[in-house]
Amino acid sequence: MNKKLNATLLFVLISLSTVAVGQISVENEMYKLDNGLTVILHNDSSAPIVTVNIWYHTGSKDEKPGRTGFAHLFEHMLFQGSLNVGDDEHFILIQGVGGSLNGSTNSDRTNYYETTPSNYLEMLLWLESDRMGWLLPAMTEKKLDNQRDVVKNERRQSYENRPYGLAWENIYFKLYPEEHPYHWSTIGSMEDLSAASLDDIKDFFQSYYGPNNASLVIAGDFDSGQAKVWVEKYFGEIPSGPEVVHPNPDMPVLTEEVRFMMEDKVQLPRIYFVWNSVSRFDEDEAALDVLGEVLSSGKNSRFYRAMIYDNPIAQDAAAFQFSREIAGSFEMEITATPETNLSVIEKVVWEEVEKIQNELPTEREMRRAINSIEASFVFGIQSIGRKADRLNSYYTWTGVPDGFEKDLSRFSNVTAEDVQRVANKYLDKNNLIILSVVPEGKPELQASK
Repeated sequence: MNKKLNATLLFVLISLSTVAVGQISVENEMYKLDNGLTVILHNDSSAPIVTVNIWYHTGSKDEKPGRTGFAHLFEHMLFQGSLNVGDDEHFILIQGVGGSLNGSTNSDRTNYYETTPSNYLEMLLWLESDRMGWLLPAMTEKKLDNQRDVVKNERRQSYENRPYGLAWENIYFKLYPEEHPYHWSTIGSMEDLSAASLDDIKDFFQSYYGPNNASLVIAGDFDSGQAKVWVEKYFGEIPSGPEVVHPNPDMPVLTEEVRFMMEDKVQLPRIYFVWNSVSRFDEDEAALDVLGEVLSSGKNSRFYRAMIYDNPIAQDAAAFQFSREIAGSFEMEITATPETNLSVIEKVVWEEVEKIQNELPTEREMRRAINSIEASFVFGIQSIGRKADRLNSYYTWTGVPDGFEKDLSRFSNVTAEDVQRVANKYLDKNNLIILSVVPEGKPELQASK
């Protein structure tokens, strides 16, 4: 091992040892404006920068069948100017002072964030408030058509024209009933995007983008007293929106094996296994995360040894828990070596699942898995932008912004018995989805009973 690698490893070990469970706490101040906007302040003077991070508690699950893709479309629309901000001026102003900005959408929330030198905080708050309160006067059919085409092209690049790109969408079509809000993809369908009218879009904005459905985090090197004055100045006059009621159907449960096949323009066969599991912060979520680590994380994992090292039948193998606000799934994705029949892969997968269902993972496996999760956790909050986003995340899902210690402690408390228990509880051989994606013209490579 070279000196550089030794130094890196030492840094990792020191970082983990100095952020033990019970020591992670991110000081913050939280309050609400009269219009319902939640404001969270976190001071960190380690660098002269500031981040503004705003979450709207709305995503594709708040859409309706036949009207999908609106939340993601708004991620684009909110960068197209508002009453007092010109087209693309949001980018110009922030990037012009050396800052960065972006936004993202998933099934449960939409967020926007900017980071600049600290002395531009007032500008960031003005920009965010203008599009929260005064977007609609600047919204036009031309802008909608333009961004609709951008999103359609993004869908083509990420779904229709991407290898294996339609796999997960088709899995969720089968995992969730048609009326369930996780049945459709966040980006929406081409048909729904084409059908969206300007009135549809305005109605969605008025329903979900009010201050009472948003939380604003300011993090970095700034004066809290001055920040509060600016927040009240720019956001205080925005009227509260209607009360938001999010869909919360019962957790779907598969009662049979659903097996299907897709041909795609790919070189390597790939197989997917998906089970219904748990929603975010469920008491079993942490154990399922550790189970995924034991099965597939790193070269010492069970899948790597069984399918890549000892018996090279796969190129890669992943197992992981995917939790969302109102439901979740435990998922596996294994890409085979050329011409390998996916039935061979399936056989090995079930062998490894049954092993962990019948025998406890070793102490070494548990330690390695939990250390990996803790390391990822620590590195994930080292930047001010990531800390801000995590504060918003904890607030949105739990109502408490500083959930760092409680979140991390969930994993240190997972036992080998917990991992074996969730493997038996959720990885049912008879109630799951199995998808084979095979090269065009080679259906014989699919996994079949």
